[in-house]
Amino acid sequence: MIDKLNNLQKKINIKFKNLDYLKKSITHKSYDTANNYEKLEFLGDRILGFVISKKLIKLYPNEKEGILDKKLASLVNKNSCFEVARNIGLEKYILVGNKNTKTNVENKIIADSIEALIGAIYYDKGFEASEKFILNNWKNFINLSELTIIDSKTKLQEYSLKKFKSLPIYKFESSSGPKHKPKFKISVKLKNSKKFDGYGDSKKEAEQKAAKKLLDSIKDKWSGQTTDTYYLKINLVKIL
Repeated sequence: MIDKLNNLQKKINIKFKNLDYLKKSITHKSYDTANNYEKLEFLGDRILGFVISKKLIKLYPNEKEGILDKKLASLVNKNSCFEVARNIGLEKYILVGNKNTKTNVENKIIADSIEALIGAIYYDKGFEASEKFILNNWKNFINLSELTIIDSKTKLQEYSLKKFKSLPIYKFESSSGPKHKPKFKISVKLKNSKKFDGYGDSKKEAEQKAAKKLLDSIKDKWSGQTTDTYYLKINLVKIL
């Protein structure tokens, strides 16, 4: 275990005074129900949001709040956290499942662990160290924030309001699977349109997928684009 923690410290170039923080940040509750990363993840999530928000305001002082909010969401969501964690190789260090059995690490756990690591750095080294870690590891993603990604649900709402002066209608259809890992089915329709279904591990994910299906059925409404996102072009800004 000490070797694993030492290797991780070298990987992130941070020397911990208290290795217990580092160990806890990579420990999933399935490995240790008492000493795991959940509270560190909670803290790290808030620190990440604050640091990225602060950076975006500095980079885009004249940008509208709504655009900044979408930039922030795209930079701190689970997909971005997973990509940052994977760049570090964090999945190789995470403790998950039975201590005597090798278990594959889910993407969500990997994403959660990078937030927990931020929380651990804050506790052990302070805010400046955690801020430096975030800005170093999110640098490439921040550089790409000149393109603001609009999710399918938002795009569909804008289209519906423009076309029909009304909001899309979402409906919970059903859920299936075990209680600890349910699958949700959500439908969506516009005025005078047929219903489109989406499935996901959460209601939000199912809504996004349903919205994407409906959008993909609409031809040539947004400059010929029928993908789940479109981009608002922002002037290139020199980052960091």
